[in-house]
Amino acid sequence: MQFTPPANPADYVNPTVPVPPRNYDLEEIERPRADSKSRRVLHVINGEYYSGAERVQDLLAQCLPEFGYEVGFACIKPKLFPELRNCQSAPIYDASMKSMFDLGVVKRLARIVEQENYELIHAHTPRSAAIARLVSAKTRTPMVYHVHSPTARDSTNGWSNRAKVMIERVSLIGVKRLVAVSESLSSHMIRSGTDADHIVVVPNGVKCVENVPFHKEPSGTWTLGTVALFRPRKGTEFLLRAIAVLNKRNVSVKLRAVGGFESTEYEARLKGLAAELGIEDQVEWLGFCKDVDAEMNKLDLFVLPSIFGEGLPMVVLEAMACGIPVIGTDVEGIPEAIRDGIEGLIAKAADAESLADSIAAVIEGEFSWLELRQHCIDRQREMFSDRSMARGVADVYNTVLHVEPKDPADRGALGESATSNQVDEIHVLN
Repeated sequence: MQFTPPANPADYVNPTVPVPPRNYDLEEIERPRADSKSRRVLHVINGEYYSGAERVQDLLAQCLPEFGYEVGFACIKPKLFPELRNCQSAPIYDASMKSMFDLGVVKRLARIVEQENYELIHAHTPRSAAIARLVSAKTRTPMVYHVHSPTARDSTNGWSNRAKVMIERVSLIGVKRLVAVSESLSSHMIRSGTDADHIVVVPNGVKCVENVPFHKEPSGTWTLGTVALFRPRKGTEFLLRAIAVLNKRNVSVKLRAVGGFESTEYEARLKGLAAELGIEDQVEWLGFCKDVDAEMNKLDLFVLPSIFGEGLPMVVLEAMACGIPVIGTDVEGIPEAIRDGIEGLIAKAADAESLADSIAAVIEGEFSWLELRQHCIDRQREMFSDRSMARGVADVYNTVLHVEPKDPADRGALGESATSNQVDEIHVLN
């Protein structure tokens, strides 16, 4: 069956240009279908940013077809994700909510699930879980939930955290499986009351770098790097203070800070602290960058000074894939990826002196930078690839849907992805 494009080009929606929703009758629009041997999963996501969790979602959409699953996205806050995602073949539905309590989207998403033959719903945040659970109940479609970070420690706003925890707990009633990205998150959810039998740990993964660029052993001034959506839980203040400590010890470093800021106020706060510490000339604020690997290859050490709220950070895995040793903190899933003294060093969270000690230990030769580098590459390929992540998620789907695992060798039988340029009453973003 061939897709018939709308006669009016305005029926296609540019994610950067608001277009009033239109009511289309799905029965009247032909569209391609996934091969009968593949199954369809609707991922309900926020879509506001393109950060760690969003990169997981994007990679799953690229890799899951190999294991027999086609992915569609429903964005309840469609901003950066529709534009920046790499998997442009996956259909994406604008399920914008006018407010946190706008439940009108439930009926429209339910129609998509039924008309487009989605067999499973996969949510990724407390807010998306609330919507997805209602759609799941309305359509009697099973649902899974991906735990990317501890909701109770999402931000410095205690009231907001508690509200999100309540929403999450209610939304998870009746959910078939929870996918936790780290053992620490699995333990956190069990302590919060989730049945251990319903939780499966599937570590995050990133693409393996086929040919890791040559990087000679650093000397002189070392280039540190950090990548984040900068907000209080990332602990960037402690990295800035650690650089000031290193200056006092005559350890020469500079910092490349990649990523946007949660707010203009927080941006001013960090840049003001750098000026106050007298290190503003050593810090380069680079803003958002989609090609993280290109930035990683400019670094000698990657530093993630998080103080709370981490699951299994994608940026740590991306640094490992590029062979960049990591200085992390003893926060939740970080030590599950970085073994202290093997792929990098683990410092105490919220402790600038400890962070400076760990950075200096590598720079001053207490640990072999070349050995750390090789261990990073080997461990990422063995434990944290995008395909291993997709295989783990597909196994969860297989369990919930009671199907036999798909042999990747049969990928050719799956046909083309069911796909882009689809139109619906919740209009599709292209």
